[in-house]
Amino acid sequence: MLPQSHKHTILIADDSEMNRAILSDMLGEEYIILEAANGKEALQVIQSSSADISLLLLDIVMPELDGFGVLAEMRKNHWIDDIPVIIISSENGASQVERAYELGVSDFITRPFDALIVHKRVVNTILLYAKQKRLVELVAAQVYETQVQSNMMIDILSHIVEFRNGETGLHIRHVHVLTELLLEKLNQKEDLFFTQQEISIISTASALHDVGKIAIPEHILNKPGKLTDEEFAVMKTHTTMGADMLRNLPIYQDKPLVKTAYEICRWHHERWDGKGYPDGLKGDEIPISAQIVALADVYDALTSKRVYKGPYPHDKAVQMILNGECGMFSPLLLECFSALSEDIRQAFADDAMSEDIHPRLLEVTEEMLHHENFSVSRRTLQLMEHERIRRDFFASLSEELQFEFTMSPPQLTISSFSAEKLGFPETVRDPLHDPQLLAIMGGREYALAFSDMLRATSPGSPVVSQDCLLHIGDSPRWYHVMARASWSSDEPPRYTGSMGKATDVHENRLQMATLERMASTDQLTGLLNHASARKQISARLEERPKGRFALAIFDLDLFKQANDTYGHLFGDQVLAHVAHQLRETIRGGDIVARVGGDEFLIFLEYKGSLEPAIRRIYSALCTDYGDFPITISMGVAEAILVGNQYDDLFRAADKALYSIKKGQRGKGAKYVFYDDSLSQMASAISPLDKGCQNEEGASKE
Repeated sequence: MLPQSHKHTILIADDSEMNRAILSDMLGEEYIILEAANGKEALQVIQSSSADISLLLLDIVMPELDGFGVLAEMRKNHWIDDIPVIIISSENGASQVERAYELGVSDFITRPFDALIVHKRVVNTILLYAKQKRLVELVAAQVYETQVQSNMMIDILSHIVEFRNGETGLHIRHVHVLTELLLEKLNQKEDLFFTQQEISIISTASALHDVGKIAIPEHILNKPGKLTDEEFAVMKTHTTMGADMLRNLPIYQDKPLVKTAYEICRWHHERWDGKGYPDGLKGDEIPISAQIVALADVYDALTSKRVYKGPYPHDKAVQMILNGECGMFSPLLLECFSALSEDIRQAFADDAMSEDIHPRLLEVTEEMLHHENFSVSRRTLQLMEHERIRRDFFASLSEELQFEFTMSPPQLTISSFSAEKLGFPETVRDPLHDPQLLAIMGGREYALAFSDMLRATSPGSPVVSQDCLLHIGDSPRWYHVMARASWSSDEPPRYTGSMGKATDVHENRLQMATLERMASTDQLTGLLNHASARKQISARLEERPKGRFALAIFDLDLFKQANDTYGHLFGDQVLAHVAHQLRETIRGGDIVARVGGDEFLIFLEYKGSLEPAIRRIYSALCTDYGDFPITISMGVAEAILVGNQYDDLFRAADKALYSIKKGQRGKGAKYVFYDDSLSQMASAISPLDKGCQNEEGASKE
């Protein structure tokens, strides 16, 4: 048992003393338990000790304030970012569960509950948040250290500039401090708001306001007397030179610090009335960052010793600025400056200048870590972890073997139930080379074949289904495997992995009819897949060797254009539309199937002339889908000419279709009948390849 000081604390909020006692008895040995009899008491406990609470177990129906009220208040005060909440309630309607998750709960447990399940979810939730807290602390330390290093480098560069300028080096720190004070004061105005990160960026960038003075000749820069007009013209160029230095940086142009520093360098000598330089901007044309640094720069120039003058007292400098003796500034800025007079006097005392800047960096770091994007990422991690827990739990109930495979890195992840059943870890790296896994699958050859089936799918038809003999334990057993391939959103899409499940067929007899139907059907169109169509057609040919049969293969002329122009989802809709038209067109005894991609086949029996039937089918299929025109190319082969073997019939129809694609036959026609003149022509795709496609009929494109 952990020492008392190392125990996590759980707050149980429930109006039922019995419910609190049950949970307290279950968890009291491992955790410190706090109790609240209603929502208001729960919030009081959280407010007084939020840093110490590791988990809140919350009921929905309570007096004073219900569970949803507690969640709303926790969300308002951001407490829910640090304290996970598990709802335990008999109120389990869909709307209430959905509302609870929207308000940020980590889990929802329905009464009556299983004590083991509650204990497991409590442990998992507390461990997950502990890991996240360590991650946040690590990120905070890294962000903080980066900020310190960045400020240090800018201070060094700034002091180099000041050293050349013959000044004390405190000018940069003075401008930084006053800029920060003015930003904080502006933050109190209702119509302006700066985040702590924005304040840090502007204050830090202020250190570079005079970087252009590096390019000013020293005899002008340190001249003790008044500058001539020509010398002053040269001195004024430090604004544009500094801006050009930043603009010509080979990297970092899109970074906020560089953009802000550019504004400050170029325009910190502009004035509110338009009488500044270099561009004569006036009013709000001047970026607020440059306005603030301009005021800070003038104040420090007045109160500091220069080669050409002595320092003015604080009160005199303030009065000169407010009277407009040093150029015009924004009335709002002057109002803030006047209100800050005593704060500035205190901040600019010599001992105050030695204060550490670390408290400000800590504030910036804290704000960055509570930024919305980081919170979303943390919430996503929570949801993923809880989804994994649920998946494992339901997998153990259904006794399914669930798996997920990723290409990069090559890794197989299985549910905890599956790992226990199979006898190896939940994560298998490089599964196609793992001897234990390959032994279960019956060897590397079969594993590669199944992998090829998944790779041969498409975003529109990603599911494969197959019965497999798995060697688990002493006796092999048949499992029905269903898997879905994952495809990237790139063009063209990339295969990224798969997920699926294997169900013990021996223990699921009632599912056999459904599984068999799914194994023979193309999931997108509802037509037969090629493997099943081939089987049925071969049987028909064998049963009636003297029948007059024909096989037609067709594809869509503009299907690539549909995908490229409107996307794969629209392409799937076009294929489903063609399949519907095909079902409406054929007779009861005909067999139709999706071969793969945009290619379909029709097997029909005919009497008399075949051409009218083909013309009717062709015309029915060439119908627009909305504004998208659908035309097809079709190759037709008759069994009476090529024999009653399916492969021969398919090969002949494919050659006829290929002749249209190559423009070798039927100029202007869209369907061609196979004859002896096409016998030497190669097929577009060999019938052997067609026959070896996976059960979902996806083409090997």
